[in-house]
Amino acid sequence: MLAYLNGENGMARVQEVMDQALHGDCQVILSIINLGEIIYITERELGLAQAQAALAAIEQLPIEVLPATREAVLGAAHIKANHSVAYADAFAMAAAQEYNGVVLTGDPKFKVVEELVVVEWLSEC
Repeated sequence: MLAYLNGENGMARVQEVMDQALHGDCQVILSIINLGEIIYITERELGLAQAQAALAAIEQLPIEVLPATREAVLGAAHIKANHSVAYADAFAMAAAQEYNGVVLTGDPKFKVVEELVVVEWLSEC
């Protein structure tokens, strides 16, 4: 989402996926934990007004925001306990596992979990 919102490498691919979701060809999911991560990074780097604008933009997209359920928390905890990843990233991985989905990312830290989830590398776009 940060690539999409900030016009970074991979933005076109994220837009393509959003268009597919809008037409019902796929489902886009985002953990509430990862939503919080997007907003705090945006606020830290660009300020509160930009973070609020980012949240408003995300809320207009065809994205299902997943709650931090007990199952999600325990799934992320299990991933974090066994892999050297950020806890917030573990929520994205747990969601991808639960929904049999693909993680779209340019973050090289996801290399260590390619055996757990399918990763599509935005940096290759």
